[in-house]
Amino acid sequence: MRKSIILSLLCLPLGMAAQNPVVRNQFSADPTARVFNNKVYIYPSHDIPAPEGQRQDWFCMADYHVFSSANLTDWEDHGVIITQNNVPWVKPDSYAMWAPDCVCRDGKYYFYFPAAPKEGRGFAIGVATASQPEGPFVCEQEPIKGVMGIDPCVLVDDDGQSYIYWSGMGIRGARLKQNMKELDGEAVVMEGLPDGFKEGPYAFKQGGWYYLTFPWVRVEKGTETLAYAMSKSPLGPWEFKGIIMAEHANGCWTNHHSITQYNGQWYLFYHHNDYSPSMDKRRSVCIDRLSFNADGTIVEVKPTLRGVGINQATDQIEVDRYSTSSEDVTIQYHDTLNTFRGWYAELSKKGSFLCYNDVDFSGVNDAYLTANVKANANTQLLIREKDGKGKVIAKIDIVCVSEGQYRRDQRGQWLHVTAPLQYVPKGVTNICITCEGEGACVDWIQFKNRQSYFKPVGAQPSSPDANGFIRRWTLLEPIDKPNRSNTVFTDTYLREHFNKEYFAQQFSILPKDGQKVKAGKQTLTWHTLESHAYNVKLFRFSEKLQKQVYGVLFWAVTTIDCPEEIKDVRLAVGSNSASMWWLNGEEALLLSGDRRMVEDDGMSPRVTLKKGRNVLRGAIINGPGMSDFCVRFLDDKNQPVTNYTIINNK
Repeated sequence: MRKSIILSLLCLPLGMAAQNPVVRNQFSADPTARVFNNKVYIYPSHDIPAPEGQRQDWFCMADYHVFSSANLTDWEDHGVIITQNNVPWVKPDSYAMWAPDCVCRDGKYYFYFPAAPKEGRGFAIGVATASQPEGPFVCEQEPIKGVMGIDPCVLVDDDGQSYIYWSGMGIRGARLKQNMKELDGEAVVMEGLPDGFKEGPYAFKQGGWYYLTFPWVRVEKGTETLAYAMSKSPLGPWEFKGIIMAEHANGCWTNHHSITQYNGQWYLFYHHNDYSPSMDKRRSVCIDRLSFNADGTIVEVKPTLRGVGINQATDQIEVDRYSTSSEDVTIQYHDTLNTFRGWYAELSKKGSFLCYNDVDFSGVNDAYLTANVKANANTQLLIREKDGKGKVIAKIDIVCVSEGQYRRDQRGQWLHVTAPLQYVPKGVTNICITCEGEGACVDWIQFKNRQSYFKPVGAQPSSPDANGFIRRWTLLEPIDKPNRSNTVFTDTYLREHFNKEYFAQQFSILPKDGQKVKAGKQTLTWHTLESHAYNVKLFRFSEKLQKQVYGVLFWAVTTIDCPEEIKDVRLAVGSNSASMWWLNGEEALLLSGDRRMVEDDGMSPRVTLKKGRNVLRGAIINGPGMSDFCVRFLDDKNQPVTNYTIINNK
């Protein structure tokens, strides 16, 4: 068992997801949620597939995990805290570690759990203690005397008196001694509860009322609801009030829960068999908001896919966990054999929509949209703010069938697509995805902040970096120059196409930031920028401007001011793909062929940087690949030349 626990921990992701269910890498059920140290801790049971020799159609649980979150969105798995074969009184390999609870008293944490004892039949309830809510927990040698049953719950009242509740042939309760490990008197049956099967009691206090909540089968051969009763006394008698949550729509037999207030909001923690639709003994923890009427009664909770918590727009948003949708929207498993891979949403036709609540855009800065989508025909999705008629944030064009030079057919395949943002909402808002054409499927969307590759320049001159690389350039937006392949970039081809005039004064212009030129039918703008990296990333320059990135020709100009003449230097260039360079109007270097960006990939003959102004021009061409370049001058000892400045053109 120790080996299996270690392997389980090694496989854990760093965190859980925001939407329902909240635990995404394992089954989890019977959640007790408690607030400790300004965090919410969930203590669930842990369903597992039954090993050989165990009953295959029944509950099977060997250990307990604990999960915590400060925002109900990002959940951390603290790993296994107790396992069946490390508890002295538990029958080995009994796989009956059912619904637990945990409370804090005087700075000490008490974990209560049921299990099958080594001696006798049925269930006993044990206690483990720790100094931290995530453990390590130390188990008592024996279970609590006088308690035979399952699903313990402990209420620490305002006066410090503690009560324990459990189920098994009805629901019982009793006072606990100050040591939290022994009964203080006889157990009593909770009176006033409705007829029918009941289990899983969870007691809490709110507004001067005690609430006893419990799973309840209200019709013969039915499945469990979540129900409750109220009293002015912690042990009753109770007055039955009604339903907190109705039976699961898919017929999942059990539900089990807790109710907790956090940061002023009440929440219902419960379970459902989301990841195991054909086997309802493998459940998953979900959370939804809960509220009270003025008289203290509980407003019935409708289960949601969305759950609770605020999603950062910069995180992946799994929109299959939507808040609302048109009736035709469905969700499908990615893999019915490995359901932990999750779901996707299918918007079947034009007009289909889904809305996802509580997305925080405060961290979005210079971003674009990325999404995982698929379709059987070219179509378009719109991301809108608030609802189906809201302001358009982005347009997702799904091109699964394309014609022409780069023809492809990707119908029915998942495509990772990007789209520019037309609008960025402020703060926390709801988003809505609408289908504007043929149907499409959406796995997730994400608003990704661009890495900063350039910064604007001021009036002050720049200098080469410590390795001599020139980072300040005036770049022209890309000229459309279709090239099917980079293999055509021979010396002859490049000289012909680089020396062709694309815009006026191509080899004499000293461009200024913001200056425009006409290149064929294109009106293009010059941008003076400082590269954060030694290699100037033309692909990212073009992408940020939402310009064409493939099959283009880039022009780059920089003006060098030398305090004195510098002789016998060589221009050293690396470029992706081919490029040509001119110094003071004379060709200095040609890099031909299908290249990758390698520093000093090409070296010019020895040249002279004259005193005063020197103009360096470059033309970089690409086909279906990315483009960047790096440029510096090396002296006769192959050391970088740095004793000059780069100035802006006036």
